[in-house]
Order: sequence, then C-alpha cells, then structure tokens
Amino acid sequence: MTKRTPDEGHPDGPDDDSGDFRSDHTVRRDDTSPVRTDGGEPPEDREDGIDEEISEEEAQEMLEGIERKRSLSGWAAIITSIIAISFSIFQSWLAARGFDFSATFPFVGEVSLGALQLLQVNSVHVAFALILAFILFPPTTGRGTFAAQLGRIVPTLASQLGESHPVTRGAAGVRRFVRWLAVDPERERVTPLDILFVILSAATAAYMVMEWKEIQQLRIFGLEAGRSVAEYLGPLGILAEAISALGIPLADISYPFFLGVVGVLLVLEATRRSLGFYLMVIVGSFIVYARWGFIISPDMPLIGVLSIPKGTWPNIIQNLWYNTENGVFGIPVTVSVQFIYIFILFGAFLEMSGAGQWFIDLAYATTGTRKGGPAKASILASGFMGTISGSSIANTVTTGAFTIPLMKRSGYSPEFSGAVESSASSGGQILPPVMGAAAFLMIEFIGVPFADIIIAATIPAVVFFFGVWVMVHLEATRAGIGGLDPSEVIDIRTHLTRGWFYLVPLVLLMYYLLVERLTVARSAWFTLIAIMALLSVVAAYNKRTRVPLLGTIAVVFLAQFGAYFTTGVGIFDALRGGSGEALGFVDAMFSAAGSLGIIVIFVSLVTMLVRPHLETPLLQLDDAADEASERIAQVVSRPSLADVNAFRYVTFIGKSMDSGARTSTEVVIAVAAAGIIPGVVSATGLGPNLTALIKAVAGGSIVLLLLFTAIASIILGMGMPTTVTYIILVSLLGPAIAQSSNIPLLAAHMFILYFGVIADITPPVAVAAYAASGIARSNPFRTGTKAFSLSLNKAIVPFAFALTPGILLLRGRGEAARVLTGADVAELSYFVPEVVIPVLGVFIGVIGLGATVIGYLYSRVTRVERGLYAISAFLLMAPGLILNAAFDLGGALGLVGAAPETVIVDLAMRGAGGLLFGALALKNRRDAQEGKRETPAGSPEPTD
Repeated sequence: MTKRTPDEGHPDGPDDDSGDFRSDHTVRRDDTSPVRTDGGEPPEDREDGIDEEISEEEAQEMLEGIERKRSLSGWAAIITSIIAISFSIFQSWLAARGFDFSATFPFVGEVSLGALQLLQVNSVHVAFALILAFILFPPTTGRGTFAAQLGRIVPTLASQLGESHPVTRGAAGVRRFVRWLAVDPERERVTPLDILFVILSAATAAYMVMEWKEIQQLRIFGLEAGRSVAEYLGPLGILAEAISALGIPLADISYPFFLGVVGVLLVLEATRRSLGFYLMVIVGSFIVYARWGFIISPDMPLIGVLSIPKGTWPNIIQNLWYNTENGVFGIPVTVSVQFIYIFILFGAFLEMSGAGQWFIDLAYATTGTRKGGPAKASILASGFMGTISGSSIANTVTTGAFTIPLMKRSGYSPEFSGAVESSASSGGQILPPVMGAAAFLMIEFIGVPFADIIIAATIPAVVFFFGVWVMVHLEATRAGIGGLDPSEVIDIRTHLTRGWFYLVPLVLLMYYLLVERLTVARSAWFTLIAIMALLSVVAAYNKRTRVPLLGTIAVVFLAQFGAYFTTGVGIFDALRGGSGEALGFVDAMFSAAGSLGIIVIFVSLVTMLVRPHLETPLLQLDDAADEASERIAQVVSRPSLADVNAFRYVTFIGKSMDSGARTSTEVVIAVAAAGIIPGVVSATGLGPNLTALIKAVAGGSIVLLLLFTAIASIILGMGMPTTVTYIILVSLLGPAIAQSSNIPLLAAHMFILYFGVIADITPPVAVAAYAASGIARSNPFRTGTKAFSLSLNKAIVPFAFALTPGILLLRGRGEAARVLTGADVAELSYFVPEVVIPVLGVFIGVIGLGATVIGYLYSRVTRVERGLYAISAFLLMAPGLILNAAFDLGGALGLVGAAPETVIVDLAMRGAGGLLFGALALKNRRDAQEGKRETPAGSPEPTD
C-alpha cells in the first residue's frame, strides 16, 4: 500500500478550492450479499468511475497518519504488543484487586509480591505510557521546518567548499549519525534514541517501586539529601564519572533529583511526539514560570498579580515528580489509573467484539430508509461509536469510512457529509454512559459520583444529537434527498436477534452505576468480565452445543452456590477441604453470582477446546481481531488455528488489551503533561491571584466570564485533546467561575467540557472535520465551517444550562446545587417552570436554529426570517444570556442595575420566543402549502 504523509490529500491552504481529493483508494464492495452500510453499488454516472469509499486498512492508515503513529512490523510489533498487553493486565489487576499484588494459586498457595502506594502505582502507569509513546511515535520524520533547515547545511557546505572538503565530509557524517539516531521518515523503525528513552522511562518507575523508603525520607529532607548518581549506580557509576570529567557534574548530583528532571523531560518529549509541539511549549512555559515567575514585580500594573515567590529547581522537581497532589502524578493521573484506563479498555473490548459494526448496521436498519436516512444513520452510528471510543477523530475516521460515501451518494454535498459525520462524532465525548476522559476527571475535581455526572449530561447530549438530526432532516427535505432502498439495509428484527447481546454490557454498566451505585472502576471491571463471558458463550454456542453448554454453566453455578451455602467457601476451595461459616441463601446467591463470569468463561473455553472447529453463527468479531488471529497463526506456521474458536477468542482478548493500551497512551501522556499546570498553579500560589485577575477583567459580568471561558476553550482546544483543555481551563478559570457567580460547579465544569469538544470542529484547526474532509474529498475549511454550524446548538446549550441548572437536572445554585430527586419531580410548582419548560424550550429552540442554519423549514426561509428564527431560538434556549448581556451593557452605561433573576422573567422571555417561533413556523407552513416558496431542483444551498 502506498504510504502517505499526513498532509497528502489536502489542499495547500484552508481556502484552496481546488481540493479534488482524488486518490488511489481501493474498491470496497460485497457482490455476494445485500448491502448493509456500504449503500450498494455506486451510481453508473459517477464522474471518474472510481469508487469513493476507502478500505478499512486505508481508514486505519489515515488515522495513524493524523495521529502520527508508526506502523511497526516484525519483532518491534511483537514487543510493542507484549508491553501493551502487560499494561492492560496491570490496570485490570488494579481494577479487580486494588494495589495489593497477592493471589492464591492452585497447588501453590498464596503468592504475594507486596502492595504499592499511590505514587508508585501512578509512576508505573505513566512509565508504561511513556514506553509505548516512544515506541509508537517517532522522534521526527525529517520533514518538519527545523529538520528542513538543518538539511540545508550539508548541501550549502558542498556548494561552497566542495563535497570532498573535510568540513563537508564531517558534516555529512554527523548527518548520517543523526539520521540513524533519531530520524524515522517512513514511521516504521524504532530508533536508538527511542530505546534510550524507553530505558530511562523504565528506570523512573523502577526507582519509585524499589526505593520507597528513600523517597519517604526525601519528603522530609528534600531531593538534595538523596544518594548521588555515582553512588546509586554502583559499578556503572564510572559512566557518570566520565561524563563529569567532560565538565557536566552528573556524578555528584542527587539521583532522585536527576531522575525527576529526566522524568519531567521525558513527559514533555512524549507530549511533543504524541500531542504536538505547542502543548509541550505551553506545559514547559509553566515550568519556566515556576522557576522565574518571581521576576514579575508585584507593582506592575495588571500582571503584578502573577508575581510569585522565588523557587528552586529541587523544590519544583519535588512538587512535579514526587507528589500525588500536584504535578505529573497528581489528580489527573490518579483519575486515569482509577477510572479512565479501565473504561478505555472496556471500549476496546466492546469494539473488538464486533459491537462497533453491529451498532452501525443497527443505525442503518433503524433510519436508513427514512428521508435523508444515510445522514440520520450517521448520527446514530456516530453516537453509538462515541459511546465506545470517546475520541472525536477516531470516531470520525472509523465510522466515516462507511457513512460519508453513503451520504454523498444519497445527494448530500461532500462538505455537508463530512460536516455531519465530524459533528456527530464529536458528540461522543458528551454522550453518557461512557463519555470522554474529562468526565472522569470531574469525579475528582468536583467530588460528585459519576452517576450524577451521567444524569446531568443526558439531556444536553440528547439535545445536541436532536439538533444535528433536525438539520440533516431539513437539508434532506430542502434538497429532496430520500433514503436507502429497503433491500439495501438489514432487517432490524433479524439484526437484533443476531446481536442483542451487544446491548447487555451497556445495560449492565448503567445498572452498576445508577442502581447499585458501585464505584466507576468496579462497574467497568464487572462489565468487562461480562463482555468476555458473553463473547465466550457466543464463541461456543450453536444448535448442537447450546444444551450442554448452558446446562453445564447452570450445574457449575448451582454447585458454586451450594458450596457457599453449606461451607461458606467456593466449590474449588471446598473440594480442597477448605471451609468457613455457611452463608445464608441470599448471601450465597450473591457470592456465586460474583464468580458467574469466570464460570461462564471456563465452561465455554472447555467447550471450544472439545469442539475446536464448531460453527458459531453469532460470533462476528471485529476485522482487526480476526486479522490478528490470522497473522499469529501464520507466524507459528499453523494457518488452521485461525479457524479454531478457542484461539480466536484468546486472540480477541489479547487484541482488545493491546488496542486499549495503545489508545490509552495518548490519554495518559495528556493527563500527565496537563497535570503539571495545576501543579504549578497550586505550588506557586498562583491560583487566587489568577482568579482575582480574571474577575477584574470580567468586571463582575457573568456573561463576559463565560464568553472568556468559551473562547479560551476553543482556542486552547484547537489541535489538543479535550482532556488537556479541560484540565488547563478548570485549573485556571474554574475557581473564577465558581467564585464570581452562583453557577453550580458541575455546570461550570460541563460548560468547559462542551467548548473543549467544540474545538475539534472549529476552524481553523478543526481536526475532526479535517479528518472527515479527507474521506469526503471535500474542502477542509468549508467542511469545518459547516460542522461548526451544524453543532451551533452545542455552543448555545452550555450557556443555557449554566444559567438554568434545571436543564442539567440540578436544583439549587452554587455549592448548594444537587441532582434532582423524586421529591423534586413531585413538587410541580418547581419542576414545571424550572425544569420542564426550559428543557422543552431548548428542544424547540434547536428547531429554530435548524431553520436558521439550513434556511428551510416547511419551505424556503428568507434572510430576515432566518434572523427572526435565530432570535426565537436564543429566547427559547438561553433567555438568561440575553437578559444578563443587556443588563451588563446597560450597567456599563449607567442606565440599569443588576439583571433580575426571577422565574417569571425567564418564563416570559421563553414564552415570547415560543410565540415568535410559532408565528414564523405557521407562516412558513402556509407558504409551503400555497406553493409560494418552492425551492427549484438543483438550487444552491442557502447556507452557502
């Protein structure tokens, strides 16, 4: 396959209209079965005769190009997978057993490796991510601006001094050495520099684990009290002495200080490789500020509040590296250890099980034949996939490879098709129950249960997807775009019959979180076991095996229950002669149920081993899992293994763990790097001063404060992960919002999260939209602007719920806010005016926004009417925003005082918006019935 750089296939600039985006993409067809998500054969009158779909391999290659990842092979790929699977096993153990690494094995007894402290666990977590980052991301491909400048040195010397001149030959030799050391132009080899960084990353974790007593002493006496580098390295200390002889005093430096400096630098380097140069600069600037921020005089106007006490490098490194409250191993990494990783692993298992394709097919079976069906199916499919992946770009590329070509064939423009996919995909990070990594950070930053976050996030997320749905429906109506032929989609009943079990993990997750109120980690772990158990049954199930399979599971479960009921221990321990206090019926049932997943997996594996080549009609693993089985079978020279279900099942588990670790790498690096910023803010005492500065600039206006936050979120989020944007802005702006208003803290954090997500589809750096444009062969900038316009309700809804907490199902203001209870719902005098009416207003308002953006409702909408629809939408969705803005402006002019915060005023403004929208809608419908504003076929889009 032809390799491409990330820039290939895109126009030179955002305004270049020449983007034809032709490429050598392979044909993707299935001539032997009804079309599902590929929409059937392309039309005969295609312009160039080239199938516009891209293959799954090319979609993965595009994703790797965007993410700048390597494509490794051979031993490098094997070692990488071993490290990734080890990472997932380590995290799975933490989720299942906590920080105590001890277990009881048959015929061996209890084996204990000891217990780790939080700092040690966090360091191992980050070390795994650093190692994978240095393997997966090259130091440089040699195509950057800086590399290009260096590349001119040798040709310049050769032209001026001659190729045989000693200086030219010396420079050429240095160039060859540098290229061997660090340059990977094809993103396919691990360089010596990577190996050095991998060793140093492992050394940072090894010191944390092996020298815990010394670290405890350093907390009292400081890093300078630690052993020197030469002393710690022992026989290898001669290397440190040799470096010291060159004038670099390495041998006498405190080893923990040296390792802390190296660790922070490794995090910055991994950030540069995986997340970009600019994020590294932002994080690095905070470190520089921690050391030299004292230069800012307190007497300087405005920025004098940024003055901090003078810091020393040992103290700074101790705060950044040997601390779980702040710095690299602070709250963000702790949240990653406890919550984020296990949910990413849950998503990887669900995706590799084949659930991703099943959900896409379900979306098309549900809506594919409706008006504008392919676009509506894209919204549903992206929402489903977002629940699994939580990544805007990955969701756009993987789902868009199917959905975008279908939308184009049905009649949507390339820009509109790419915009729909990227807009819907970006919503995955705000869609419960999984959401993105930032949602888990809220648990620690706010101190609320994850169940409350899910409840609060539900209505705004539904509003967003409803808003995009409305716009694609209006566009389909305006342009006369129909749906797919029924023969081109799968029958929904048949589809549900073949894959209903994919819904079980999501239902279980919601049950554990909302009903049982288990911790996030335990809920994810139990759901993970449920996925493995379900897939094991599916892999062993057919008409011949179903009775013995299910019967054996039932017998073993009853035996386990009987053992607990009579002896107080499990069946295995009871057979070995163990006993305890007999449990009651209910307790014995729950204890047996706790081991049901393991029983199911064990019995199913035995069934698969007894019948290695059984046919299982329900097993539809993801293509990546099956391809991994085939590759491994080829490597061991046993191709027939790829057809053995037991081997496929074990490979599925390994591939899921591998994929989960690779996906988590960037997230862990992001939270480790971003954790430095709140660490500096806290350690330097900058927080209160910064809050005072922001409040002074906002001048007491909540509207200005929210606007500053929104703009900062979008600017900072351009090209950066949402998680990083969230951590930075919560550290810098969160306290200011909380202290300057009565906005609930959860609403303030959700506000920052929403605008961080919007950044993925906001030009000029709309990464998700640009990824979609690569598939749609559309103009990237226009695709980004359309994606932003389709997601306009995502920019208004945050203002709505910040000023009206009832939309988040919250009651109260400020710190007193809480999630609604049954008693609140029963109190109709509160629930109707402060929850029901605002929620209805938001839903009706997004219809008004749809008419504004698309320029069509029942018939064409004039420019004046579009402006009136926009006014009605704002009045329905966020009347508090208009009211506060008007009173802020009047107060600045000395005309009025503070804005009245009464329910009656809110209802009156929403009522006015509703009347205006109703009048416009009725007039538009009457015009449509009378045929006054028919849109000629083939007319250009009003939005253009």
